Amino acid sequence: MTMVLSTPTAGQVGDALAALREWQHDGAPMQLHPGDIGWNYRFGAAETAAVVRTWSREGRILAVGMLDSPTLVRMTVAPDAVRDEELARQLAKDFSLPERGVLPEGTVSVEAPLGLLLHDLLDEEGWGVDEPWTPLFRDLAAPVEDPGVPITAIGLEQAQDFADVLRSAFNTTRPTREYRHKMTAAPCYAEARCLGAYDDQGNPAAVVTVWSAGPGKPGLVEPMGVHADHRGRGHGRAITVAGAAALREMGSSSARVCTPSSNVGGVATYRAAGFTAMPEIADRIRRV
Repeated sequence: MTMVLSTPTAGQVGDALAALREWQHDGAPMQLHPGDIGWNYRFGAAETAAVVRTWSREGRILAVGMLDSPTLVRMTVAPDAVRDEELARQLAKDFSLPERGVLPEGTVSVEAPLGLLLHDLLDEEGWGVDEPWTPLFRDLAAPVEDPGVPITAIGLEQAQDFADVLRSAFNTTRPTREYRHKMTAAPCYAEARCLGAYDDQGNPAAVVTVWSAGPGKPGLVEPMGVHADHRGRGHGRAITVAGAAALREMGSSSARVCTPSSNVGGVATYRAAGFTAMPEIADRIRRV
């Protein structure tokens, strides 16, 4: 049997998304979600396809990865391939050899779910662990409480509000109004909701985008941000609660999010919105 590493065309990304959707379940550790790729569509369809990788055997996708940056790949595998030795060895090889077209030379990182055989092989190759992240989870079996503030759907007309909040929340100049427009090209965007909270003067205070993986499966919060001018007023909790409610309406069984453990304020906000912090996780890192 031969393992095939591929970079999909823009028209083939849907196959990777379908595999990721199938693999989501509440008992799984934090892992790559269709919404992670959906959020990447803010850069464009062709740009997103270029950073996706799939590993297949006999025509079946067994692993999907996405380059979150040139030196960080986030990936997961099919539930029945968690301890698949052939797959694990191929992944370790492809992550270690720059000529395979996944990661370059130098210091690089891999985000992979706990429990994969891949971790054992990376241990053998001397890979270490990076800074800790905190996964958070909220069960959506019961109705979600009212967020306590008016919530507005963020459509294309509010694209600039979306960008303005994210620029302020993450102290970056990268988000533009085109982010919101390009996200709609994601094959999974039909199962996403983008919401905003505004102050009494109509200024955007907080935004969230949530992504469903289908009924009975965990949904993802990616991203959530609060404008710097509105911090400390409960907008982060409110917009996160609204996002959880939207996921429940779409049939999601739970809501998930992951944030750096050093982001103490973010962890506190998610806890206030009814999320439970799970044991910390960390990327694998090869330092050179």
